Amino acid sequence: MTGRRSLVSVVDDDESVRESLPDLLRQFGFAAEAFSSAEAFLASDVVSETSCLLLDIAMPGMSGPDLQQELTRRRQKIPIVFITGLGDGSVRPGLLARGAVECLVKPFSEAALLDAVRAALRRPYSGARDGDMRSLGEARSESMARVISHDTPVVFVVDDDVSVRESLELLILSAGWQPETFESAEDFLERSRIDGPSCLVLDVTLPNLNGLDLQKRIIDRADMPIIFITGYGDVPTTVQAMKAGAVEFLTKPFADDVLLTAIGQAIERSRVALAHEVELRALRGCYASLTPRERQTMALVVSGLLNKQIAARLGISEITVKAHRGRVMQKMRVDSLAELVRVAAALGVQRVARP
Repeated sequence: MTGRRSLVSVVDDDESVRESLPDLLRQFGFAAEAFSSAEAFLASDVVSETSCLLLDIAMPGMSGPDLQQELTRRRQKIPIVFITGLGDGSVRPGLLARGAVECLVKPFSEAALLDAVRAALRRPYSGARDGDMRSLGEARSESMARVISHDTPVVFVVDDDVSVRESLELLILSAGWQPETFESAEDFLERSRIDGPSCLVLDVTLPNLNGLDLQKRIIDRADMPIIFITGYGDVPTTVQAMKAGAVEFLTKPFADDVLLTAIGQAIERSRVALAHEVELRALRGCYASLTPRERQTMALVVSGLLNKQIAARLGISEITVKAHRGRVMQKMRVDSLAELVRVAAALGVQRVARP
């Protein structure tokens, strides 16, 4: 490790990776050290000696992007090659925009690894350069725009911790969804509503307007399920959030797959809610086309009254009732009384007491 060979440090929580990669790197002529966590690497005495860092994205505790940010803060200029088993490579543009040399998706070939390490050693610094800090968010947004479709579900993240926002952004992107992050509840409320499926990953303890307060503000948005995250979970807060309609309540630190599963379920609920809203809008349009008399007839029909009883109640003939009833069925686009009853219930049509 003290010779002229470049030191490549491997940080990955997967033991098999830590065992295989250093051996391979030594065969290539590099010195190599392996660490099971970002924290272990930072606590070691090889940080300043490391010429290239092979860094896993998703790890317990401090994630790969978190470590990249910490190294930048410490002015440790180490070129970084990210390695990940997540996704199909769609996360790569966002990582490159943040200064990474490369992002390799497991399993990768020996040739790809060697090319990436050599590219890293040719680059003096992989972190966000001082002149790039102002455009970091813009570059990341442009990169995401190239790989995200307009039909892709949107996952909103509201957390005042920048490291949480950045790590979740990459995790969400790697899963194929579109992340949008906000530092405060107030910033999020300024965002206009979207028409497609979405969900909200929301920190409980936010300055000023907290997560529970924000939940109350957007209680009418059933098409955007809420997943709460917090580092200070307690039973009363959890109960309050779930009673108000949250789909999940996660205490940090949580595993990536736990959050991704919760997001997937929330997005599916969002799709169902959106489909219901589309159907409801169509039904409201049909109901709006009814005349006042037809609406009266519909309410009496779904209340179970016979034509004779409806005629007596409205002071019209049975023939006229049958005519109104036929037009109601036609305009509401239903073929049976059971369908009409279901539609009336969805629209909130008030039933009348039977005689």
